Amino acid sequence: MIPAHNERGKLPACLRAVLTAALCAPLPVTIVVVLDACDDGSVDLAGEYGPDVHFISVDARNVGTARAVGFGYARSVLGDGVREARCWYATTDADSRVDPGWLVHQIAVGADMVLGVVRVTDWRQHPAAVADRYQRGYEAALGSSGADHEHVHGANMGFNARAYWRVGGFRSLATGEDLDLVERFEAANYSIHRDTDLSVITSARTQARAPFGFAHHLRQLGRSAAGDCA
Repeated sequence: MIPAHNERGKLPACLRAVLTAALCAPLPVTIVVVLDACDDGSVDLAGEYGPDVHFISVDARNVGTARAVGFGYARSVLGDGVREARCWYATTDADSRVDPGWLVHQIAVGADMVLGVVRVTDWRQHPAAVADRYQRGYEAALGSSGADHEHVHGANMGFNARAYWRVGGFRSLATGEDLDLVERFEAANYSIHRDTDLSVITSARTQARAPFGFAHHLRQLGRSAAGDCA
């Protein structure tokens, strides 16, 4: 499931990566793209990626709502009840590119929820100090074994469908909808696997799509770096 708000330039690469991951998966995959208040021509991509890629549009301007609508649509397409016990949901962001084994890795773990990490490969929009600060801070939240971590990214997470619906699904939060879902999985005592080997490439864009999201975090790092040089 991929929420998008005016991501016409990045969405094709995201979809190509997700389609590759779907081809590698040992079961049928349905991809849902939720275009949230898009006015950049993103809707023109509908129909270009085959029958397993569904585009729907909303006008929520809210990433939590977009993710919730996407999984609700998937439920209506795939059916509910007993099938949910065998159904796996995964979500990424429109400015991200998953690895070919993204879905295979999640399914093989056997947990109720799998949380991966992100990596940035293009820092050209930011000073070198921002990249350095980000990397040091990010690595500080990794487990000592190198396999565990404390990060939560809507760009890289998956979960059992039945568990998702039992905890209430994504809430209509403008930011932090991913962490909120994880906390409810924890409260319900579902098994959560955090894995540094499950990584996706994401953008270091400067224009935020969600308040206090990844772009906001990078801007704050930029201000801190500038303050150090003042």
